Amino acid sequence: MDILTALDPHSFSALFGAADLFAGLFAELTMGGLGSKAAFLVLAAIGLGLVIFFHELGHFAVAKWCDVRVERFSIGLGPVVWSKKWGETEYAISAVPFGGYVKMLGQDDADPSQLSSEEIAEDPRSYSAKPVWQRMLIISAGVTMNVLTAVLFFAGAFGLGVMRQAPVVGWVQPGSPAWTAGLRLGDVIETINDRDVNAFTDLNRGVALSRDAVNITGTHSDGAEFDYTIVPDLSGTRRFLGVGASADLKVAAIDIEGKPTAMPGSAAADAEPKFESKDQIVRLGDTKVDDFAAYVKYLAANRDQSVEYHVQRKSKSGEDDSTTTVTINVPARPARLLGLMADVNNLTGVIDDSPAQKAGLKPGDRLVRIDGEDVGQGIDPLILPHYFADRAGEEVEVTFTRQVPGGEREERTVMIVPNDRPGWVESGLPKRGVPLDVPAIGIAYHISERVIGVVEGSPADEAGIQNNDHLESISFTRPPGAPEDGLESEVETVKFLDSDNGRDVENYVYAFDTMQKFPNRKVKLTVRRENKLIDFEIEPSTTLENGWHLPMRGLALYPLVQELQAEDAGEAMAFGVSSTRNSIVDIYLTLRNLFTGDLSVRELRGPLGIAGIAVEVAQQGLAELLMFLGFLSVNLAVLNFLPIPVLDGGHMVFLIWEGVTRKKPNERVMTTAIYIGILFILTLMVTVIYLDIARMVTGG
Repeated sequence: MDILTALDPHSFSALFGAADLFAGLFAELTMGGLGSKAAFLVLAAIGLGLVIFFHELGHFAVAKWCDVRVERFSIGLGPVVWSKKWGETEYAISAVPFGGYVKMLGQDDADPSQLSSEEIAEDPRSYSAKPVWQRMLIISAGVTMNVLTAVLFFAGAFGLGVMRQAPVVGWVQPGSPAWTAGLRLGDVIETINDRDVNAFTDLNRGVALSRDAVNITGTHSDGAEFDYTIVPDLSGTRRFLGVGASADLKVAAIDIEGKPTAMPGSAAADAEPKFESKDQIVRLGDTKVDDFAAYVKYLAANRDQSVEYHVQRKSKSGEDDSTTTVTINVPARPARLLGLMADVNNLTGVIDDSPAQKAGLKPGDRLVRIDGEDVGQGIDPLILPHYFADRAGEEVEVTFTRQVPGGEREERTVMIVPNDRPGWVESGLPKRGVPLDVPAIGIAYHISERVIGVVEGSPADEAGIQNNDHLESISFTRPPGAPEDGLESEVETVKFLDSDNGRDVENYVYAFDTMQKFPNRKVKLTVRRENKLIDFEIEPSTTLENGWHLPMRGLALYPLVQELQAEDAGEAMAFGVSSTRNSIVDIYLTLRNLFTGDLSVRELRGPLGIAGIAVEVAQQGLAELLMFLGFLSVNLAVLNFLPIPVLDGGHMVFLIWEGVTRKKPNERVMTTAIYIGILFILTLMVTVIYLDIARMVTGG
């Protein structure tokens, strides 16, 4: 009996690391009109059946070559739903599509006693009558066939060309291992643990399947090479580096009503003329921009100015590939401010070899004054990423306090020369519980929920917010008739201080960023004053005298992708071999991490999970289908060769025992082992189906 088990795509196992690719078959055959879910179920059965067919064909062909009587060739497990007999063999399709088997005379998992039956062994065409080496060939033939077909599937995919997210950094989470090491926006990742990185998923997979430190090499956006050894964190259900892929300079449509190209109410939404999906940004003002890093650097340097976007737009006639250049004026994006300032907390991290570290700053230090201005009263801690970047190359006086062992906090002053690295620009950030970073000097800090300053005449002042109020939560409500903005709920509430598994989660930066991203939403601020909760309806201001501007203007961009295509058949086969080898290694690493706890069992996926993922990422092409079948083939080969009784690997263990001892295993031991194996497989199937259903119920 041979089975196919399932692992989550985000755990980067070979099978489900490609589940998103299987949608290519859906797109090819539905042609946009056969009904998505019904078509997918048919296509899923066809794809899975094809891979299992090749596996069983390997067993069948070698068994016939060894002159073994094959009684049944089945695609699927369980009750037979269709069968036809040709010659001595019954060909069948069984009810459960996640497996298959070749039933030979003298080898039947449902009746293990056949393997030790002397009566059956007397038949020269029985499996048990054949020498050990022939039985080893028969048992290993399925795995061999799947490995060979995987190479061909992968080679075909790379021959056609596959699109993958480029291994370019688009954001680095402040305080994460990647951030501390020095990875930054625009970095090109080239290798991880001496394995080439051709796509961003290669990096994610390498991190998720690691156990210790990972070695990452590549090139910074300025051309300088880097070589970092980083110890990932274990965050949630997988190992975590804290880095995300880059955006492209191609305008995308947001997946909300009307498919706008910019967040409703944002500066880009107010642009004239309007952006269109697939516009390609080529220049900003008079400056040519080639990548996302250059794009955000220009926007940061001109954040308080209107910017002329020059985009290339394809002809609407569809008759040719001609393009026209369209100039779009995008206004500046003033920050939406309440006019209150909160206290800054201790530094949560300092980037290795950064200006701050070179000046002596350490995690746990607390900023007090910048160029003589009190942080949190004279200068808003939210604006420090801009403040330092604007002074790149100049000396900035930084006063901070540090806890002295056994004593009071000690005040110190240092001079820091910032780099030219802007803040508030990285896509994908901020996230809940993530601190604010100041890229120009390499520090990160949370902002307290305690108000220590209220700007006179500001919305906060007019509402009656006072010093020493504690910010409890902020709610964002979509007014009746307002356009959809991507938030699932009509009222989105963010607690400034939350709890997660017993640890405090500080969300001030996330709350502020949410207020910027959804300008059409009404704001309600809840504060705690003398143990009483007070609600304030507040309209954020964009015209405060001490206001400032955000670089990013709300424009949606596609992820940066690149095509990986072999130049000839030889290179395609080389891609096929390397992809097969990498997939085999990945599956074994995944299993290892599951057993060691570095990867949670919650990362397992069953048949429902496969279907859900594939439907979500439909509309792919033939190359992606071939990639999926390649991953599927490797998955079937590796998992079925594990030393589990009832699987090919379990049978191989028995054969090795027989080859070494020159006698068959004890019938009782073999029967017990096989039944234990069957119980294990059934438990696995029940587990993954339960996880699928639970995930559907909770929406996780």
